Amino acid sequence: MTALFEHDLARLREAHLLRHRRQVSPLIAPAELAPSQEALRATTYLIDGKPRLSFGSNDYLGLSQHPAVMAAAHEAIARYGVGATASPLVCGHSPAHEQLEAALAAFTGLPRALYFYAGYAANVGLVPALVGKGDAVFSDALNHACLIDGIRLSRAELNVVPHGDLQALEAALQASTARRKLVVTDAVFSMDGNVADVPALMALCERFDAWLLIDDAHGFGVLGEHGEGTLSHFGMVGRGGVAPAWQGRMDRLIYMATLGKAAGVAGAFVAGEASMVEWVLQKARTYMFATAAPAMIAAALQASVQALQDEAWRRDHLRVLRERLRAGIVSAGLPWTLMPSETAIQPLVIGRNEDALAVMAALDAQGVWVPAIRPPTVPEGTARLRISLSAAHTVEQIDQLLAALVQAAV
Repeated sequence: MTALFEHDLARLREAHLLRHRRQVSPLIAPAELAPSQEALRATTYLIDGKPRLSFGSNDYLGLSQHPAVMAAAHEAIARYGVGATASPLVCGHSPAHEQLEAALAAFTGLPRALYFYAGYAANVGLVPALVGKGDAVFSDALNHACLIDGIRLSRAELNVVPHGDLQALEAALQASTARRKLVVTDAVFSMDGNVADVPALMALCERFDAWLLIDDAHGFGVLGEHGEGTLSHFGMVGRGGVAPAWQGRMDRLIYMATLGKAAGVAGAFVAGEASMVEWVLQKARTYMFATAAPAMIAAALQASVQALQDEAWRRDHLRVLRERLRAGIVSAGLPWTLMPSETAIQPLVIGRNEDALAVMAALDAQGVWVPAIRPPTVPEGTARLRISLSAAHTVEQIDQLLAALVQAAV
């Protein structure tokens, strides 16, 4: 067995696909933090003991270092301790969890929300709770691994649809005779940064009597008028519920979003019609049989949701940074392809695995950290730098990244 592992690890190494963990911590400790240094703490890290300007985090709004979010966690520790001690259906569901779910439902404009301890666990449990043998799932080819694994566990018939191909989806739905049909898609695709056409998907689901599950991991907090996510981005929901201008139905929608990215903390939630959410609570094995997230996480998330609503400047600043980065890359004439994206995810496609690793190393040598993403996370031949922007970044830091990219291209 040992020889087999060593052989397969060697093959990964030869293909430039061997991954390495790094020890990462904020450059500044909380006790040393001045109010003016909040942004620095959210963008500059010690990576394997070396200070680096990071563009690898999903902390899109810098809320992981927000003083009010951290204070809420501290207060909850004093009230609840540090562990939930049991499943939510035993004794792990605290008043803090209950209040968080109410806040998430109100914020997204959906009737009810259910909090999970992790995004991966949410999707792995959610899909098998919705469909099973005799049902059919229609999955975008670039969906996240947690959706793919959830579909596999469901034992439903899988139909993989070419990325963003509405005509192919229409044909597959029309040909299906399954008793239940579930269309599954990322809302914002994590490696490309593009946004799914949710209104068109909803129209197809209504036409062919299907449900629509969207994973808004990278849209929640960033997109929408107040950060409500992709549904708000398309004018489908607003504060208080379904937007008046939206003419479609929402009872076919299952909405999922994670809370460890733009929200800055941890976990995920599922939202939609109350009966659907209750069914998931009763049937999702990853909810029923796992210890709940600590109450301190739920309390921190309540403060984070409040910050999403109150601090619109974070999204405004993020847009400024995105446009500066894109304009700078174009004007620099870099030999790589910047994919179109209106989100915090800015993919710079390099091509070969070894070339992407070399560019990452060249940036690292200049004190800038941008992770190289390789297959199987992205298709063969499209290894890339996944530049993740945060509202905590400054314009000067974007210019530092641009200068480093120009130098790496020499």
